[in-house]
Amino acid sequence: MRKVLAGVAVLIVLGLIAFFVLAPGIVERSMNKVEPIALAISPRARALHATLQIADMHADTLLWQRSLLDRADRGQIDLPRLLAGNYALQIFSSVTKTPKHQNYDSNRADSDNITALAIADLQPPRTWGSLLERSLWHAQKLDRYAAASNGQLRVIRTPAELDRLLADRARGQKVVGGLLSIEGLQDLEGKLANLERLHAAGFRMAGLAHFFDTEVSGSMHGVAKRGLTPLGRQVVRRMEAIGMIVDVAHSSHATIAEVISMARRPIVASHGGVQATCKVNRNLTDDEIRGIARTGGVIGIGYWDAAICSTKPAAAAAAIAHVRDVAGIDHVGLGSDFDGAVTTGFDASQLAAVTQALIDRGFSDADVAKVMGGNVLRVLRAGIAPAP
Repeated sequence: MRKVLAGVAVLIVLGLIAFFVLAPGIVERSMNKVEPIALAISPRARALHATLQIADMHADTLLWQRSLLDRADRGQIDLPRLLAGNYALQIFSSVTKTPKHQNYDSNRADSDNITALAIADLQPPRTWGSLLERSLWHAQKLDRYAAASNGQLRVIRTPAELDRLLADRARGQKVVGGLLSIEGLQDLEGKLANLERLHAAGFRMAGLAHFFDTEVSGSMHGVAKRGLTPLGRQVVRRMEAIGMIVDVAHSSHATIAEVISMARRPIVASHGGVQATCKVNRNLTDDEIRGIARTGGVIGIGYWDAAICSTKPAAAAAAIAHVRDVAGIDHVGLGSDFDGAVTTGFDASQLAAVTQALIDRGFSDADVAKVMGGNVLRVLRAGIAPAP
């Protein structure tokens, strides 16, 4: 009997080891997919792409259990692929909670998929029951990656650090900046004071809601889809004061309208699309595009089907062109949502395909430079500095 019990115990242990080793990768492979499409990139596009300071406003890579420093056989972003794609800056989002049966239309806030993932990923136990601690852990992960990157990855927290990064790249250094954002301020856990803790940890941008209504604001995918709460209005004002950019991606139409009306500094819609080229409820109307532009902000265009109704670079270029036509070339940029449970036709290493698509659409070299990073870098430089 003892031998039988010992054998059962060994099988249980081996099963648990296999689960913790294999399950995170299996889950990610099922969610972050690249389904390759034909990409014809001309020598002109490659040459132009090599001169750009590229900045992308949204990726969820920190959620997953794989090293950012090693080239992976899954997902869409890691440091080698960022370097191959000539990125200057990638904004990494902290995802802390997603509802079960997640959908674009209506989600309650009383369930969570990320708790199981945090346990399966063997994250510190403090993250299992605290959304705030999950974000603080993501910040710690990015800091550790940067420290182990031999100088190729830098965490950006100030305009001076951003300027130094760009200057070093202009001198030929192969280096990428990483900046921290938050996907939904449910991680405040209802306390304005926690915003200061997040800022101290390095977060310089935050979305007000993700896939459900929060104590801060309504979500485009929530049940009530309300506007800002009293706490939310306090949060927006405090973010502007301390140098955290307000992101209205996933926010309800009511929230977007309120934030535009009260904004004193540029806001962004970090990742998504526009209703005119892809009529999905989370995408922006022309009035919202104009409103974000009036704040001096930027709209980030993604590459997945629900953002652009395609996975082709030409569809991303069409959405970018629409924002340009509605609000001006200074108010549109990149917001890939790479590693955000999306399927794309290319990964970060193949970003020159978007440069090609913009050239094909008749964008000048100067306008391509603005779209591929210049506009985002301008807003970051201004927005992450504390208010005067």
